Amino acid sequence: MSGADMVVQVLADEGVDTIFGYSGGAILPTYDAVFRYNDRHRRDDGSAAIPLIVPANEQGAGFMASGYARASGKVGVVMVTSGPGATNTVTPVRDCMADSIPIVVICGQVPRPAIGTDAFQEAPVSAIMGAVAKHIFLVTDPAKLEDTVRSAFELARTGRPGPVVIDIPKDVQNWEGEFKGDGTLPLPGYRRRWQAISDNHLSDDACKRFYSMLAQSERPLIYAGGGVINSNATKPMRRLASEYGIPVTTTLMALGASDTTHPLALHMLGMHGIASANYAVEDCDFLIAIGARFDDRVAGDPTHFAPKAKNIAHFDVDIAEVDKVKRVNWYHIGILSRDLDDLLAYGRRIDFDKSFEPWHAEIAALKKDYCLNYDRKSELIQPYAVIEEINRHAKGQAIISTGVGQHQMWAAQYFDYREPRLWLTSGSMGTMGFGLPAAIGAQFAQPDRIVIDIDGDASIRMNIGELETATTYKLPVKVVVLNNYGDGMVRQWQKLYYDSRMSGSDKSLHSKDFVKAAEADGFRFARKLDRNEDLEQTIREFMEFDGPAFLEVIIDPDAGVYPMVGPGLSYDKMITGDWIKSRDKPSDEAPGPSEMF
Repeated sequence: MSGADMVVQVLADEGVDTIFGYSGGAILPTYDAVFRYNDRHRRDDGSAAIPLIVPANEQGAGFMASGYARASGKVGVVMVTSGPGATNTVTPVRDCMADSIPIVVICGQVPRPAIGTDAFQEAPVSAIMGAVAKHIFLVTDPAKLEDTVRSAFELARTGRPGPVVIDIPKDVQNWEGEFKGDGTLPLPGYRRRWQAISDNHLSDDACKRFYSMLAQSERPLIYAGGGVINSNATKPMRRLASEYGIPVTTTLMALGASDTTHPLALHMLGMHGIASANYAVEDCDFLIAIGARFDDRVAGDPTHFAPKAKNIAHFDVDIAEVDKVKRVNWYHIGILSRDLDDLLAYGRRIDFDKSFEPWHAEIAALKKDYCLNYDRKSELIQPYAVIEEINRHAKGQAIISTGVGQHQMWAAQYFDYREPRLWLTSGSMGTMGFGLPAAIGAQFAQPDRIVIDIDGDASIRMNIGELETATTYKLPVKVVVLNNYGDGMVRQWQKLYYDSRMSGSDKSLHSKDFVKAAEADGFRFARKLDRNEDLEQTIREFMEFDGPAFLEVIIDPDAGVYPMVGPGLSYDKMITGDWIKSRDKPSDEAPGPSEMF
């Protein structure tokens, strides 16, 4: 069996059902192996067993694999050629690393004798990817190829998930050898650390100390991060919260971990979090961090984050996150879903029972008094109204992807998320151009779900070529472009911190006709919405259309994202804008231009 055939067979053994990639000379042997495998292993309906999805460019392939992984919980797979093919995936790889998303990127490489000679389409993939991936393999011994591919999947999905890159020289792909059908590389250090985490069960003493803190508390709050979703711990977390009536707020990456329509759900906290969620963090006396890392978008001022919390508990899979930003009183490193179930079982054994009804009443009052709001009588189309109307049709069950910018935050704030893996966004890297290819990947992962990309006129430009990918594969992806003729989030910061000098962020002179672009790429539903009176009907037709649908909405260019906590500031300095109530007087304190964006 050739090395290329071995790669494809291991992919099949690992349960891979979709590959996203773009071909080229150095990866042709493996592309040919995919073709031949599919020719021999047709599904009952005659379709390919492992379809190979070809995007407009390799960055699109990387984000499609990311969207696939985020929506399914499985490992996404990318297959690209050497040189520019590989380097075009650097941003998706870094994006997946930052958000803990499991993908495997298989790159072709020049033949081994040519490595280091600046051969045609050669790039130092190991050096480049080693800085951004969870792990990188350069296969120089063909006999280890099969084991390497299996080990890549092991590394991608275990521990803290992340991207793994396999760089395979062309002559290794063409090598002939015996396929074993099992085996992995020796990874003693990694496996020893992971085994230690797996074996680290919650002790009775640790549970006793946790429940002692909960018993002392009058206002406990769960702060759930993306680790809850990545580790499939949503159900155990919800059971714990429900059993004891503990309110839940989530990070941007954890939307859907808690059903946002639940009375004790506080939606999102942080820089652009819901005001009631941020006020609950201000008021809580016991903060329970689960799969969260106290990042700068949540704890801009760590010293004053959760200032009234007498105790902070932290569950995580990565010891590096404990006490990195915020000191805690109690922590546990382990398997999140198992440990939360064990914690609840202990509480039931000791008949732990405490009412937090006064806190529930305070939560209800916070949600009522400081709810999201905007100018509902404006003659201009408000982006919040657009999302509210789409949400009425989606009912918290659609997969929502976004680009990066104001539209990302509006989608996070105004949509309901009743389940995990319905919210796909570039959280840590903030990568513009993520939304459309991620939606395409998600649609392949969840073909029976409605998938909607909420994008901006600036962000979608980054990967607008993937519109054609949606129609080529007849995917019913719905694309909404909220057009404010510029980089809205950048403009908002320029107004606040740079005396309204709109350097490079004004796109009003750009002549892009998005509707014509969508039509040219095969969208039969491609419309522009620019009148408030047409909003409900147009969105209804957009949502009901059977097939790929594109909607450009001309929105109020001055619409802002509120609430907003300035970088490096605490929640008591939150700005709520003109339409959301605030219980604190807005602070005059503001970061200067040198502060973090």
